[in-house]
Formats: sequence, C-alpha cells, structure tokens
Amino acid sequence: MNHSNLKIRARDERILVIDDDLGVGECIQCMLRIAGYESAFVTTAAAGLERAQSEAFDLVVSDLRLPDRSGIDVLRALREAGQDTPVILMTSYSSIESAIEALRTGATDYIIKPFNNDDFLYSVERALDEQRMRKENAMLKRSLKRVYSSRRIIGESEGILRVLDMIRRVAASDANVLIEGESGTGKELVAQAIHYASPRAEGPFVPINCGAIPAELLESELFGHAKGAYTGAVAASEGLIREASGGTLFLDEISELALNLQVKLLRVLQERQVRPLGSKHTYATDARFVAASNRDLKQAMEQGLFRADLYYRLNVITIHVPPLRERGRDVEILAQHFIEEHSRRLGKRITGMSPAMRDFLYSYHWPGNVRELENLIERSVILAEGSVLSLEDPPAKGTTAPAPGTAGEFLDRPLPVEEYMKEVVRRYQDSHSEMELAAMLGVGRKALWMRRRRWGLYRSGDSRREGTGKGDLKRSA
Repeated sequence: MNHSNLKIRARDERILVIDDDLGVGECIQCMLRIAGYESAFVTTAAAGLERAQSEAFDLVVSDLRLPDRSGIDVLRALREAGQDTPVILMTSYSSIESAIEALRTGATDYIIKPFNNDDFLYSVERALDEQRMRKENAMLKRSLKRVYSSRRIIGESEGILRVLDMIRRVAASDANVLIEGESGTGKELVAQAIHYASPRAEGPFVPINCGAIPAELLESELFGHAKGAYTGAVAASEGLIREASGGTLFLDEISELALNLQVKLLRVLQERQVRPLGSKHTYATDARFVAASNRDLKQAMEQGLFRADLYYRLNVITIHVPPLRERGRDVEILAQHFIEEHSRRLGKRITGMSPAMRDFLYSYHWPGNVRELENLIERSVILAEGSVLSLEDPPAKGTTAPAPGTAGEFLDRPLPVEEYMKEVVRRYQDSHSEMELAAMLGVGRKALWMRRRRWGLYRSGDSRREGTGKGDLKRSA
C-alpha cells in the first residue's frame, strides 16, 4: 500500500473499520486520517456491530473473513437492524461466488487485497457520495411532498387557517385523527397534508372509502385474507392495514363501516396487530390511522350505529373542515385557482370571471362544497368561448349548479344541509341525470340513491317506490 497523492482535507464523515489483521487495520486508519476522515477500528464482527449500534457511522469497511463471523454477516445484521449504512467488503481470498454474494446482499463495493491506496480512497469517496445523495434526495422528496400537500389546501379564511394550524401541530405525533366535515370540503387533502408533513412522509399513504365497498369485500380489503379463506381467494393478501405500515391509513366515510368490522378495527387500534381473514396468525402493524366522516359520529354513536369505544379511540384529535359557504372570500380564491389550473391543462387563456359570475359564487349555497366548485369551474372553462367566465356559459345555468333566480327562493333561505340537498333533488331530479344530480350535490351515485330512497323521492313515471323493488333507480331517458 503506497501513500502517494494523499491530500489532507477535513471531512465530517465517520468510518468504522473491521479487520482482524492489526497491521492492515492500522494502515487503513492512518490512510483515512491523512485523507481527513475520522475512523474507529475493531478486530471482530461482534465488536463492530456493537459500535455500529451505539455510535453513528457513515460507512463500514469490513474484511470478508473475521474470526467470529463473516463480513457478509455484519452487512446482514446491519440491514436487519434497519441501518442503511453503506458497507465496503475487503478480502485476500477472492472468488466470483463471494463477490456475487457480497453485492447481492447489498455491499457497496468489493475490494481485493492488497489494494492501491488511491483506488481504496476512491471507493470510500464514491460510497459516501452515494449515501449523501440518497439522503439529500429523500429530504428533497419529503420537502416537495410537504409543499405540494400544503399548497393544495387553499384559502385565507379563519376556518381554513385553523385547519392548517392543526395540521402543523398534530403532524409530528402518531395520534389518531378524526376529520369532520361535509362532503366535498377536502377531508382527504387534510389527511394527505398530515401524512406528508409527518415523519411518516416516506411511508405509504393508503386511502380507502368505507362507504364505497360492500361490507363482505371491505373486511378482506382492510384486514387481508389467507389463501383459500373464501371462494376465489387463490392467493393470500396482506390487506390495506398492513400495507400502510410505516405510513398512514386514511379511512374515509368511517361512519359507513359495519358494526362487526368496527369491532375488528378497534382490536387493531388497541393491539397494533391484525389477523387476516381465515388466518390463525396475527401480524404487527405500524400504521397511523386518520379517519373522516361527513356524518355526526357522536349522534351515530348515540343511535347505536357507531361503537362508542371506537369513536373515542379514533377521536384523539379532531379537525373540523368548514363548509365552503362559511369560508367567505375563499370561494373566489379557489375559483381563480381552478380557472388557472384547468386553463393551463386545457391550453386555454381564461383570465378571470365576470362580476355576475363572481356574485353568483358568493350567493350560492354550495351543498357540494369545494368539489362542486371545481366541477363548475372545469365545465365552464371547457365550454367558455371568451377569456372571461360568465353566467352565460352553460354550466352556470344548471348543468352543475342551479343558477340564481331558478332556485333563489330556497337558495337564500338558511336550511340544514340535508334539507337543502332534499330540496335540490326534488326540484331537479326530472331535468337532470343521476350523474348530474350527484355532481350537483357533491356525493356519489350510491349515496344519492340511498338518500332518495330515505326521502321517498322518485322521478316522474318511475313505478318503483319504497319497498317495491331492489336495485338502482332508472335513469331518465
């Protein structure tokens, strides 16, 4: 080993050297010190693993053959302990098989002794540079996710600023969060913002709508199933709870979860373990649970439709997302944002909206909240012929939302949201399709169908009435 071309330069990285040959180890330490690195030297795998677990090192350089374990064993033990520290393996007894095994196990490099000092230092520098780049990329990715998530929650109203403040305060913890708000207010955006602002940002964000999947399928989706657990289960599934481990599981429309599944979910929250359908084994999960509901869960609990113990387990932190009608100037800020977003996507040059359109935004009740507003703006941009959106554009005349005047007699009268939705359905069900009605109200077609059944509202000429038939309502021709 020659020491030519070595330059002394102060560095921040620490390197752990493991070699049972004292002479080689001391020579490597000297070379690293001259190159500006701080290092520690041990002669056994056990001593190396003990140092690596108790101290912070940026790189491990280990001999392949050690008196107690191999260098590959050291590498495996580090990975099993969750450490991603790069490892360079050295050996005097090279073989293709050992080199392949070392690299497959995750070694950063494989060096044959005796080696040239410059080549060795180049390998060290490359391993440290790659590790530094991985860390910087992870930090950049996390930063971009946080910026992206926080920017999507747009508004300046007092209510939305409270929401953003709550997101900032709860993100760092692992506490369960319950997000309350009407349909279309942006509850999933709040859940995403919590996730991406948390230490779990690099983990998965797994959303599931508990009201969109039949109960018999939802159990398998959430908890997983063993192979052969039921007809058609040709392979095992880990389920979304386990899939979200290390990240966040977002349970949207949690109020729609069947009571028997509420019991199973409660057990997971208490024990942090999940048992797949048809399996005798339980598996640990490290998912954070964020739930959302557009119904009053406390009222559902009092009615026996939602378990009290599950409610209190989920409701550690509550975030209330205000409806759009209570957000004042936010409706115009959001509308302008959607105009810019959809104009850019569609290649149009829409600069703003007419005064009449702006007045409409402020006077309309917005039962579908932000989702309905975006729907209206997108359609308006698509069909607009000029550079300014106006009430003359077809969407503002009823395709998405009733225009002022046609429903003004009840738009301006304060009504509970459910009563308002019922009135909209009563007035527009014969002139709009099921899809248009659902978009107008900011709900899914299944939710609309269930509400119409409950209210006893049917289209003219529809022979089906409450209790007279099953299945969906006919769409008007």
